[in-house]
Amino acid sequence: MDVVSDAISAVRIGRPFSHRVRTGGRWCARLEPYDGAGFHVVLEGTCWLLPDGGAPVVLGPGDAVLLPHGTGHVIADSPADPETVARAEPFVRWDAEGPARGTVPAPRPGEPVVVMLCGKYRLDRSHAHPLLAELPSLVHLRGHEGTSPELRAAVILLACELGGEEAERPGSGIALPGLLDLLLVYMVRAWLDGGADGSAGGVWPAALGDPVAAAALRALHAAPAAPWTVDRLAAEAGVSRATLVRRFTARVGRAPMTYLTWWRLTRAAALLRDGTEPLGSVARRVGYSTPYALSHAFRREFGVTPGRYRGEREEQEGREAAFSPSASSAHPPASSPAGS
Repeated sequence: MDVVSDAISAVRIGRPFSHRVRTGGRWCARLEPYDGAGFHVVLEGTCWLLPDGGAPVVLGPGDAVLLPHGTGHVIADSPADPETVARAEPFVRWDAEGPARGTVPAPRPGEPVVVMLCGKYRLDRSHAHPLLAELPSLVHLRGHEGTSPELRAAVILLACELGGEEAERPGSGIALPGLLDLLLVYMVRAWLDGGADGSAGGVWPAALGDPVAAAALRALHAAPAAPWTVDRLAAEAGVSRATLVRRFTARVGRAPMTYLTWWRLTRAAALLRDGTEPLGSVARRVGYSTPYALSHAFRREFGVTPGRYRGEREEQEGREAAFSPSASSAHPPASSPAGS
């Protein structure tokens, strides 16, 4: 796997959630801070996003916005004043069923219509890759300024998948999570390529753009369990040992072997969290000769043993599943809370 794929896979947990919203008139909805990443894609019309502690952002047709750190925010038909924001409808009620359903203004004849795709990714931030940690609080991709064709295609497919009246389209259980993963990858790519507001450069765009650092990173991520040494990694990158250490450390912020140790333990944590492999198997997959060696290094990095870590994660997942709202699934019962 490449660095971006690994960075996302290491932290993304559970199933992403998205739905299509169609509304009009005067409206204002509040999304509380979230332990994950949120996104909005505007398919039609114009609206405003007001992030907590940040400047308002106007979103037009084709615009996509990623909130990689789960920043709380308000979306509204206009740059609402503080009093209006304080009375904002909780967004979680927009797709609620029964008597508690929120009041989502349906567009009246002649009123501007806003159609959006809104969603969230659950992320485990306990061992986030620094590439994702470096993302700004808001990544704004403007549709009218040459959004990548891949991102446009993913948006079109998502809009089609979520645009029907059926509660569950055939195959949506596979199609939706896959399309949402594509959307996340394409938005992160756009940030790395400098095609997004809030992307004024950073450590990881520079690291992945440096041929020496990028070659070493690809090698380490492709085979983290290999018996790497600085000399072997330098040969893989086609440079001297001194050049590798200097360029890698300057770009990545850690020496090559320090980064490798951190990445091996991060991979081990993801394997423990997402699977049921015995500790010995996990140890071999990430480059440790014995479970004891992995356990010692893991405890030094995470403060708990691998077994305790796995148990705590299972308990947390159980609590979240027990109290999770309907938004925990990739496809809610209604594709348009406004009743379109």
